[in-house]
Amino acid sequence: MLILLVEDDPAQLEPLRAALSKAGHVVDAIEDGDTAQWLLSQKDYDLLILDWMLPHVSGVQLCQEYRQAGKTSPVLMLTAKDTTPDKVTGLDAGADDYLVKPIDVMELLARVRALARRSPFWQGDTLSLEDLHLNLNNLTIERDRVTVQLSGREFQLMEYLMRHPRQVLSHNQIEQALWGWGAEPESNAVTTLVRRLRQRLQTVGAKDWLENVYGMGYRFDVPTKSEL
Repeated sequence: MLILLVEDDPAQLEPLRAALSKAGHVVDAIEDGDTAQWLLSQKDYDLLILDWMLPHVSGVQLCQEYRQAGKTSPVLMLTAKDTTPDKVTGLDAGADDYLVKPIDVMELLARVRALARRSPFWQGDTLSLEDLHLNLNNLTIERDRVTVQLSGREFQLMEYLMRHPRQVLSHNQIEQALWGWGAEPESNAVTTLVRRLRQRLQTVGAKDWLENVYGMGYRFDVPTKSEL
């Protein structure tokens, strides 16, 4: 998933970012609410993880503004406030879940997986299109009882393609989805990644599903059951 993580303490921000990235997610890691406001106006996120106490713009305010804008992606609040009235305040602001600090990384990842399952594409811990299955827990693809291990970046691209089946996706769209805010991938990074993913898909007989659309980008064109 593309995740916005907002935490003003660098000592907490970096371990959380690293853990989420290792789990296969793309993370925009931000230390202040002002920058988060701007990013939320520019990008569509699959999940927001917001620290309650932020300078200038609080996590609660960010959540309220996000919901008022009609956005529906899940919001997970990180907070040192563990009284019932505080929890109610966060939930009333539009948060879907909360974690009390200090944050246990394993619990955070479990909460993220639980929130990810709210997508209509997810079935348990697996994202499926026809007979191709992407496993969230171990970063593998499976088809016809053949399982292939993916790298973190290959998994991110595979998930993005499967969340946007049969859509033409430009190089720029893929870069924005797979590389965090401020990152500058090499000019051939997407082309190289697509080539590597095609090699993995070839192992499960699905190499031709990832198509080049001349002058526009790529499309993951999944055959229907009747075509398989």
